[in-house]
Amino acid sequence: MVRSIFSVMLLWVFVQMAHAAQNTIDSVRVSPSSDTTRVVFDMKYAPEFTYFTLKNPQRLVIDLPNTNNNFSLSNVDNGGDLIKRLRYSTPKNKSAARVVIELNRQATPSLFAITPAGAFGHRLVIDLADSEPGRSAVLTASAPSVVIDDKTSPRDSDIIVAIDAGHGGRDPGSIGPAGTFEKHITLSVAKKLQAMINAEPGMKAIMTRSNDSYISPNRRPEIAREKKADLLISIHADAFSQPEPRGGSVWVLSMRRADTELGRWLEKSERHAELLGGAAEVINDKSSERYLTETILGLSMDHSMASSHDLGNKVVDELKKVTSLHKRKPQAASFAVLTAPDIPSILVELGFISNPQEEKNLNWSKYRERLAKAVFTATKQYFKQTPPDGTLWAQEKANNRTHKVRSGESLSLLAQRYNVKVSSIKAANDLNSDVVRVGQVLTIPRT
Repeated sequence: MVRSIFSVMLLWVFVQMAHAAQNTIDSVRVSPSSDTTRVVFDMKYAPEFTYFTLKNPQRLVIDLPNTNNNFSLSNVDNGGDLIKRLRYSTPKNKSAARVVIELNRQATPSLFAITPAGAFGHRLVIDLADSEPGRSAVLTASAPSVVIDDKTSPRDSDIIVAIDAGHGGRDPGSIGPAGTFEKHITLSVAKKLQAMINAEPGMKAIMTRSNDSYISPNRRPEIAREKKADLLISIHADAFSQPEPRGGSVWVLSMRRADTELGRWLEKSERHAELLGGAAEVINDKSSERYLTETILGLSMDHSMASSHDLGNKVVDELKKVTSLHKRKPQAASFAVLTAPDIPSILVELGFISNPQEEKNLNWSKYRERLAKAVFTATKQYFKQTPPDGTLWAQEKANNRTHKVRSGESLSLLAQRYNVKVSSIKAANDLNSDVVRVGQVLTIPRT
């Protein structure tokens, strides 16, 4: 009898604890751009979620287990025309919430969770890739107007990639068994990557160092920002106390370091204008400055870290065609060179210079060329999918169509259907052969 009563009481405690730990939606932010609309749900705890899409009309349905629906979605500011409205629907059970994002047209969703950073807690991020790029960035009068025109924030039509050759000058980096300096290997690969990027129409490379000079790690992301870079790639070669470890890897900023860096930016109000650009000019109400700055910085950090992971995965996929991998997925670490909150940044370890065979490979020019080519190919793929606003590639993407390959379709059939050349489709999609797979999404140029 006593044991039975104790069991009932214990069960009651667990139920109460579970109820107390129910997740909540604290706020919702919508940020439209020319081709993607981002929706951020600020959550009390790490979100669990599943989702599916519906047509006629277009909707994205998100199920949030163990989450209440107390937050009102009716007053969420929506600055674009892709999203019609946000609302709740009948959930799977009484302890869950079901959010419906009604869309004015088709969009491809991408959902991921982000852990706390700086002034922001747990977040669920929904990126909606617009089927009609260019229509989403229409701001409503009720939304905070952050407008940056060409006069206040001019940008190059090229995509700018900052390449950072690790170490240099008085800092040789790691030294291989045969006496190879890491700083020489990184500069050689960086220069090869620079040449490939500069040879690609619509892209331009800048170097944090172009000779054997020393630059502090904290200064390197500052150079990238001064040059208005869209991406920072830092080139390194790994080392270990034993000769056995080998293989390449890709690193992104850890959430702990991101938390620190975002906090530093928020505390240095004089640097807000440097990061926010023309947007800082319209944030002049002191009572709302902190809130708006935190919001924009948080969205910027979210985007940069998500982009870094996306690019990192692409670089890993290309590197494994050239060398063995020490890590098969992008790893997170606290590297100073990756700390720009507004610039996607990755660090590429080309291999272990402490491994005699890899040191020998890294001293072979043709091998360094292949490594640079792998990084370049991944970078090109990344920017073809998500070109920055205002660039030549963004304009080209807006002028192109997409087609999802169905069973029985071929490049020649698609070329005939869209009245374009097979070679034009292959060039627009970086295809090396005429083979396409069912479900593959192809860019179809208009000319």
